Amino acid sequence: MILPKQRDPRFITIRRGGTLTDSDHHLLALWAATCAEHVLHLFESVRPSDPRPRQAIAQARAWVRGEIKMSQARESAGHANGAARDLTGGARYAAYAAAQAAAVAHVAAHELGAAAYAIKAVRAAAPVGQSEGSGRLECRWQRELVLDDQRLRNDICWGVFDC
Repeated sequence: MILPKQRDPRFITIRRGGTLTDSDHHLLALWAATCAEHVLHLFESVRPSDPRPRQAIAQARAWVRGEIKMSQARESAGHANGAARDLTGGARYAAYAAAQAAAVAHVAAHELGAAAYAIKAVRAAAPVGQSEGSGRLECRWQRELVLDDQRLRNDICWGVFDC
């Protein structure tokens, strides 16, 4: 299970007693979807005709846009998990990453699950002896994804992101 036993209130929406705003919840879902999409090719190269992981990622984004309900995104997470069940390696973890991304609509803390499974997917798909290095590169890419917006807009934000 990706979720901790004790939930962090920063990942619980305000309406449920936490401190997470809807806009931040949406940002987490978009980041998770992007992390999952980055490794989706590992699944699709094995199962090109199975749309479930790609649909889960699309449902995560549709939820952010307000086009579907949380329950629909959560349902698509279950379908993406189903696509992973009989697979191994990078393809399996890529499908799990997609499922976690869609599940962010239900529980925001699944966002880290999408990122973690994406790293596991890259590690599993790497050539022998390159697993750890490939995983580190994926992790750095994920971090850059988050930090890049700060860097790109630093000049118009009084240089405050030079930390």
